Amino acid sequence: MQRIGLTGGIAAGKSVAAARLAELGAVVIDSDVLAREAVAPGSAGLEAVAEEFGPGVLAPDGSLDRQALGARVFADDDARARLNAIVHPIVRRLSAEREAAAATADHGAVVVHDIPLLVETGQADAFHVLVVVHAPAVLRVERLVAGRGLPRDEAEGRIAAQASDADRLAVADVVLDGTGSEEDLCAQVDLLWARLSSETAEEIAAETP
Repeated sequence: MQRIGLTGGIAAGKSVAAARLAELGAVVIDSDVLAREAVAPGSAGLEAVAEEFGPGVLAPDGSLDRQALGARVFADDDARARLNAIVHPIVRRLSAEREAAAATADHGAVVVHDIPLLVETGQADAFHVLVVVHAPAVLRVERLVAGRGLPRDEAEGRIAAQASDADRLAVADVVLDGTGSEEDLCAQVDLLWARLSSETAEEIAAETP
């Protein structure tokens, strides 16, 4: 089994790369999906979040009010750290369970861990190959504003809350250029997949400049 870490700053194109890897046959474990599962209605995770941040982060139906919670944590490093301390351990447990299931089903599986905060959470050394989808922060701000309708200050704040481009690039074994079209990025993923099929993950990692 090959364990691939996939990360990239918000709006860099990571989701496009992950979707293409899944199409090609990889088992993609999406940490964002697991994070939502970790705080699903009735979960211990949601109970812990409500206890930590108060009932104001809950919607009328008892589910997590993500907008209210986001307003609390995006501009507050301490609050964000407290939230991460609740959610991240649950996500890692769920991720390990998914990986074990994939390995049981196929000993030769390529398992891709799609983790937005991979570098921030200290997991850079946890994979055979670490793939970073890169696009400059200034371009990602424009994508968030034009494509997702975020106010510019909110877009800049979300990017500032993540690792810097330099920090991600410093630990990358493979860098995919997310500045172009989705088609361009998918073509790069196809080339990476071909390498994964012909080389071991360790060989690819060893080729890093």
